[in-house]
Amino acid sequence: MNNHFPSSLWQFCPFCGSHSFRAGDKDFLQCDLCLKRFYINSAGAVTCIIENSSGEILFTRRAFEPSKGMLDLPGGFIDLEETAEDAVRREIKEELNLDVTSMQYIGSSPNRYSYGGLVYFTIDLGFSCTVESFDTIRAADDVDGFIFLHPSRLDFQEIAFQSVCNILRTYTVKKQR
Repeated sequence: MNNHFPSSLWQFCPFCGSHSFRAGDKDFLQCDLCLKRFYINSAGAVTCIIENSSGEILFTRRAFEPSKGMLDLPGGFIDLEETAEDAVRREIKEELNLDVTSMQYIGSSPNRYSYGGLVYFTIDLGFSCTVESFDTIRAADDVDGFIFLHPSRLDFQEIAFQSVCNILRTYTVKKQR
């Protein structure tokens, strides 16, 4: 198993403390002594497509690694005991100082998010959002800047994550219907 995967960090069983804790299948670790399993699951994240009145999509520029300087859609991890919808509202407010007035689920895409020498598995939930106004927009939190781009002018090589590319493609196909 890859040393950058979270499972490589576990040396002792969190249930009984045994050193007989090993990778079972790709999504769990198992203790040979107490036979309990610890599952490795995807973390939830949201990503948001927000268009202006010209049909351009709002992209952010990443301030930090991974993929510092690349384009991304606004969004982020879902906090513990938070709904995806609440995460959308919170992330858009934190990153861009905008208030979401409506949202519609687009679809999801798995992602591998490398951070601090580890690979985190996420499931990115895409939402199409409208905001009250762009008058208060400002880059904050982990956003270095923002830009509006028309979908026909997108260069997918400039986008930070494959999951974001997948959600953009799904959105584009649904919008054309």
